[in-house]
Amino acid sequence: MNERLVVEQRVDKSILNAWICDPAGGGNVAREMTVVVGGGVIGLLSTYLLASAGQEVVLLEAGEAGREASWAGGGIVSPLYPWRYSPAVTALAHWSQDYYPQLGQTLLRQTGIDPEVYATGLYWLDLQDEDEALAWTERQGRALYPVPMEQVRAAVPALGDGFSRAVFMPGVANVRNPRLLAALREALQRMPNVRVVEHSPVEALIQEDRRIVGVRTAEGEWRGEQVVMAAGAWSAELLAPLGIELPVKPMKGQMILYKCAEDFLPSMVLAKRRYAIPRRDGHILVGSTLEDVGFDKAPTEDALESLKATAVELLPALANAEVVKHWAGLRPGSPDGVPYIGAVSGFDGLWLNCGHFRNGLVLAPASCQLLADLMLGRKPSIDPAPYAPGQRFS
Repeated sequence: MNERLVVEQRVDKSILNAWICDPAGGGNVAREMTVVVGGGVIGLLSTYLLASAGQEVVLLEAGEAGREASWAGGGIVSPLYPWRYSPAVTALAHWSQDYYPQLGQTLLRQTGIDPEVYATGLYWLDLQDEDEALAWTERQGRALYPVPMEQVRAAVPALGDGFSRAVFMPGVANVRNPRLLAALREALQRMPNVRVVEHSPVEALIQEDRRIVGVRTAEGEWRGEQVVMAAGAWSAELLAPLGIELPVKPMKGQMILYKCAEDFLPSMVLAKRRYAIPRRDGHILVGSTLEDVGFDKAPTEDALESLKATAVELLPALANAEVVKHWAGLRPGSPDGVPYIGAVSGFDGLWLNCGHFRNGLVLAPASCQLLADLMLGRKPSIDPAPYAPGQRFS
């Protein structure tokens, strides 16, 4: 087998069978291999961590790796309103926030691609539940404090005039998600025990005596000792034929992108559930919508006009700026935004890492570390109980 991973656009059956089944080409791979379904940030990082621990891994992606919800998000390394989430989400978010700088540096060193973990801090404007936010941060030991508006306007001169109160959380970063995904993909390409197969939709999971032993694609079967479902909004559809009713569904989100001067927006700002995120090179993301429209991910004119209005309210100078890009993605909506991480009872060999809703990029490092810990029999980095599939679905 090639010493480097080959990212396949298509894989014919002879290649597949040689890699999986031919004893001369590594017949024991099928007994030791893990199959990861889904090439978003959760699937890519799960693969990276498992392979770094010595596992043989094949990652299957229906389209191009890193081009769905993970690519479409804003990349704020925090839930929009962290005090409104359960302790389960908070635990993953805090672990990930502390780990992201290290992850960014490691990937840059390994691949030469900088994920741009950019610590700008975040201003929340005119919060209705400011008291709850301040009480939460005191309990959690995280810095969050009120800031006089004159201080905010001095720090963010481009901010609109229609705001009267602000709280600020220093140190909150955003990650440039397309570059993070590119770095993860490149890191996998350099690992001899990983194979990524793109444009290869999984048609079904293969079950033998209540054990999941692989997956079937149009090109053939990929068999392994363990299968990880990390297919985001598509996970429920793939699990349904097994009688597993996973409460994860697609939730559409739309965003727009502007290009401004590099110093135009020094910090992230958020008001009325909409936000503006600066990149280091002056690109400004404004988002996002939340729409329950099934698997429709076409951008709409109504959303574009709504996002433009938000942009101008937050940053009036954007009225004269051109929209560089407008896009939509499908988030994996789940109850309370708590992901499913762990083994599925009654289906030996099947593991889940899905259902992160709006926080896939936020929670990815902690979620994937927890999954790797559980799969490899290590002491979990985070208490796994709140995320265990167990009785959370029937």
